[in-house]
Amino acid sequence: MQKITPFLWFDKDAKEAMDFYVATFNTSPGKKSESEVVKIKYYPPGITEGPMAGMDGKVLTGVFTLEGQTFMCLDGGSLFKPNESMSFLIECKTQEEIDHYWNAFTKEGQESQCGWCKDKWGFSWQVCPSMEQFFTSPDSEANRRAMQAMLAMKKIDIAKLQEAFDNK
Repeated sequence: MQKITPFLWFDKDAKEAMDFYVATFNTSPGKKSESEVVKIKYYPPGITEGPMAGMDGKVLTGVFTLEGQTFMCLDGGSLFKPNESMSFLIECKTQEEIDHYWNAFTKEGQESQCGWCKDKWGFSWQVCPSMEQFFTSPDSEANRRAMQAMLAMKKIDIAKLQEAFDNK
């Protein structure tokens, strides 16, 4: 059983987001995903006062899994917004996998630097290969070249990182 569960606050699109995340992970190349919407509870009808007025039919709590990791979410209104101080790292094995996640999240989201991007709801994702091979070598000059190459990238390009590391 998972002891810590990320809980995501959405303005009003939690159901759409859960469906998007599950579909994105279930169509990832090269593996069978363990992603699904597990359960959803909706706000009861008739709330006319307070901060939840008008939330009829919106998600009170939603539970979903991505690659076996449980998440919860809710539609909480516009009180809180996600920001880059918290992100989700997707460690990818291939460029095809990087391209899949990157393209899905940035289609209506936003590109950033060094493999970071935001989805359309403002949540930050790091879409990267294992960086250990590029940054923990005893060859500090190779590490520096790989770091310089990565800092110039938005979407990570594994081949270009490797070329920089190998000094080609």
